[in-house]
Amino acid sequence: MNTPDVQEPALWVHRGSAPPMREFHRHDDLEINVALRGSLEYLLGGERVLVPEGHTALFWAAAPHRLIGTDRPRESDICWIHLPLAAALRWSLPEAFSTVVMSHGTVVVPTAAVGTHVEAQFETWRRDLEAGTDTAMLLLEANALVLRILGHREPVPTPAPRPRSALRPVALMARYTAENFREAISPADIARAANLNPNYATTLFRRSTGVTLGDQLLRHRIAEAQRLLLTTSLTTAAVAHAAGFGSGSSLYAHFARACGCSPGAYRATRAVTSSVSP
Repeated sequence: MNTPDVQEPALWVHRGSAPPMREFHRHDDLEINVALRGSLEYLLGGERVLVPEGHTALFWAAAPHRLIGTDRPRESDICWIHLPLAAALRWSLPEAFSTVVMSHGTVVVPTAAVGTHVEAQFETWRRDLEAGTDTAMLLLEANALVLRILGHREPVPTPAPRPRSALRPVALMARYTAENFREAISPADIARAANLNPNYATTLFRRSTGVTLGDQLLRHRIAEAQRLLLTTSLTTAAVAHAAGFGSGSSLYAHFARACGCSPGAYRATRAVTSSVSP
């Protein structure tokens, strides 16, 4: 899944084996992964997230994420769905959407809990999109699927990802970045979190994730700015400081480059149904 850092928002579906993801990326969609056969393991933000076989995951893909493994590299069968965030924000969704998904958390539930029809529905969407069918009806059906995922209150506990010694320092740096990006930290600070020399840490992180420590730091700040713009009434200057940019001009320059529009335009083109405290 070698995709650009920022993708145009559109309903998108794909089914197949879990492809290698060479780098962290982000896109302004809700992402649903249905693991029909085989499991998925992500570095999502600063957390390692496991989506076991027979489970479905929902997350906001603005947070930097990278698929790092599967237990069936060639035989896995995964349904991938990207839903435009702008459409989802117009839906009436439960509190878990604001408190978990819009705060860059991941919801993982047994697929059986959201209906035995998911695979068939996915195939219908795929055929309709290939035929050029208007997506309005498909989005209504996607709304129902998201509601079922968020409405499942008692997810079955999933096993923790198996430790990988080669990934440990990379995961430590990813986690430190995710937890501290709002502060005035540098790549050298991130390296120290893993007890590594800054030059070696930079090389290791880029070789393992496809992006530099500085790029990863920036992506977290952009994702947090998006969250604050959509879920609070903070001014753009306040959003800049809260997201770690330090100034409104810095936020504007980086945001426009990453998202293709100004922070104000991003906020104006999306409706918010509920709010989350910053």
